Amino acid sequence: MSDKHKVEQQPYALDKRKVQAAFDLAAGSYDEAAVLQHEVGQRIMERLELIKIQPEVIIDIGSGTGRLSRAVSERYPASQLYSLDLAPAMLAYARQQPAPQPTGFICADTEQLPFGEQRVDMIISNVTLQWCINLEAVFKEFRRVLKPGGLLMFTTFGPNTLKELRSSWHGVDAYNHVNAFFDMHDIGDALRRIGFSDPVMDVEHFTLTYREVTTLMRDLKAVGAHNVTAGRPLGLTGKARLQKMIKTYEQFRRDDGQLPATYEVIYGHAWAPLPRDNHGMGDTHEDGSVSIPLSRLRQRLGIKK
Repeated sequence: MSDKHKVEQQPYALDKRKVQAAFDLAAGSYDEAAVLQHEVGQRIMERLELIKIQPEVIIDIGSGTGRLSRAVSERYPASQLYSLDLAPAMLAYARQQPAPQPTGFICADTEQLPFGEQRVDMIISNVTLQWCINLEAVFKEFRRVLKPGGLLMFTTFGPNTLKELRSSWHGVDAYNHVNAFFDMHDIGDALRRIGFSDPVMDVEHFTLTYREVTTLMRDLKAVGAHNVTAGRPLGLTGKARLQKMIKTYEQFRRDDGQLPATYEVIYGHAWAPLPRDNHGMGDTHEDGSVSIPLSRLRQRLGIKK
């Protein structure tokens, strides 16, 4: 099959090397531009307050500049935290930041985690899954490394993200100019297929505003959110096409004079199944009764010992 035919069949396939390169370039500018990402990370922390567990080993998947890792390390001071990212420059930046506890830094692919089976108590990931090529492969890795009863908590962007920008480019040419994003229901279904217990999904929409669409595009570049799909334009975008997109985007200008940029944020959490998982609770005996250890009840219900 020719490269051109592959692009036509899988226009939204990601080039992982370009993903890494984009985030390496963005390491120094990320924190200043990633206002939404930091806000969503704070909401992860608020959700963790409601789950009363004390994990021994935690991985922050797609840790970037380490801001969420540092908050998690402060929340769980007795835990061993590993910050994992595909981009070496992001990890180098994170190492330079003061942290409440020692952290392990690992440069690795989310689809090939360098951990043994059932070694991790909790995985967190903030707006990273949209950069993964194979969602089920990622969830298989998460389940493989999580201990029975371990927690997965993540956020990612949904299909309505940057819908104004996508629509504006759509009238200009047939190339991809905005990455594709997973649907919330597809994510939940994938978690169930892989065997996670009690998956919970919900969604929230944010609207960022700009005076000019070029400022939005600069912010996307500053956080490493480049278009790295197979169906992207392979050459430079001509001035005429760019101006046409900018003019088309004007249809979204609000009464207050601002241009909106929509972000659909998907929140999800699920549990690695416990052995003989009667909904993750206990063991069934020949007479049909079920023995449920008190420790398991406390863990699932979030009750401190």
